[in-house]
Amino acid sequence: MNFDFASRANRTARGFIVIAVLWILAALSALVLIYLTYVTNTAVVVAGSTDRVQAEALVTAGVELAAYQLTTPKDGLIPTSGTFNARVGVAKIAVTFRSEAARVDLNTAPKGLVSGLMIGLGAAPADAATYADRIFAWRSPTELGDDDPENSFYRTSGVAYIPRHAPFPEPEELWLVQGIPPFVIERMLPFVTVFSNLASINILDAAPQVVAALPGMTPENLQTVLVQRADPTLDPRSLLGLVGEGATLAGSKAYRIAIAAEFGGGRRSAAEVVILLLESGEEPYRVLSWRNAYDGSAAPQRASSR
Repeated sequence: MNFDFASRANRTARGFIVIAVLWILAALSALVLIYLTYVTNTAVVVAGSTDRVQAEALVTAGVELAAYQLTTPKDGLIPTSGTFNARVGVAKIAVTFRSEAARVDLNTAPKGLVSGLMIGLGAAPADAATYADRIFAWRSPTELGDDDPENSFYRTSGVAYIPRHAPFPEPEELWLVQGIPPFVIERMLPFVTVFSNLASINILDAAPQVVAALPGMTPENLQTVLVQRADPTLDPRSLLGLVGEGATLAGSKAYRIAIAAEFGGGRRSAAEVVILLLESGEEPYRVLSWRNAYDGSAAPQRASSR
């Protein structure tokens, strides 16, 4: 009987040991799986970060090359627009730059140009004049305080703010202006700026929608301007006689640079950067706006110093 009891006790002890070993092996297996998952995820994150670093480096190279062309002009003339391709290592970049004078400046453009742009984009003439007044009221200083009619309009509109009564810091602030339909704002944004600091638009570089916004512009004159400005043998000054007030051949110190990069197995990135050319100091330019697009995702960034 004592022998049987001892035998059963030994078998029970061995059973507990086996179970303990199995639990330890299971725990080790779980730890291995967790570690492998961590390593895999880390590798993916590192690879993605590397791609983004490469993309940002290529975009920066494109900006630097464009700035070099603009700060070392041929024959002493700074171009108002241009395009070029370049290779950076095994990557390829395509760069287009254009003076912000090609866009309507929300802070300096006259009412006729602003309302003309909105009419061309689908707003009724009477409504466009009202919308332009809203934009002017937003950007214009006031000394009336609570008695300002525009401030009262915003309070009764149910929003928790009043007009800035100062220049637009960025075009997207148009979304805060009350009384303008969203479709008008959405259509305006590709054609407006806050960086040109000009009341006129460059007739050579402006999009047809912007040229059409000039006061007194007719469809016939618009077509003539578009045809003639495409002729490289034409004296550009002759265009000014076709459009009259509100047009210029000058550029602004601010340039919008579009960079498209291709690298590493067909991967692509793109960015739109606005820079301001500087006339003095150690740096040739300052970044005013930077908007990235990498693998189909867009990410706006705050302006920074170059």
